[in-house]
Amino acid sequence: MISLTDSQKIGMGLTGFGVFFLFFGMILFFDKALLAIGNILFVAGLAFVIGLERTFRFFFQKHKMKATGFFLGGVFVVLIGWPIIGVVLEVYGFFLLFRGFFPVIVGFIRRIPVLGSILNLPFISAYVDKAGESNTMV
Repeated sequence: MISLTDSQKIGMGLTGFGVFFLFFGMILFFDKALLAIGNILFVAGLAFVIGLERTFRFFFQKHKMKATGFFLGGVFVVLIGWPIIGVVLEVYGFFLLFRGFFPVIVGFIRRIPVLGSILNLPFISAYVDKAGESNTMV
């Protein structure tokens, strides 16, 4: 079992609430207030979980500047009141930021009994293989 410090526990809670508010804001037809709260809580929770220095190092690496620009730009666009455009920018930036983790995620999901068999279906497998093999950096 992994031992968490108190600030990491707070960060997990903030991140969880952030994801909840983002999801709930999208379900309620892109409610800008819920999306803004979700964005703030998610980014704050991430900083609490991995620490401020590691958060800045992750987001502001030279090869991830485009992805960071899209993600944080999307957060800003949501905060100023254009939720649909902001969420599109955030999702694109999120996929660019975390594209290095996709092969690990695909490999893990393929080991889950029901989900693995779904991912091995002929028409889904081609897309999953392409996403799982993309190990290029931004």
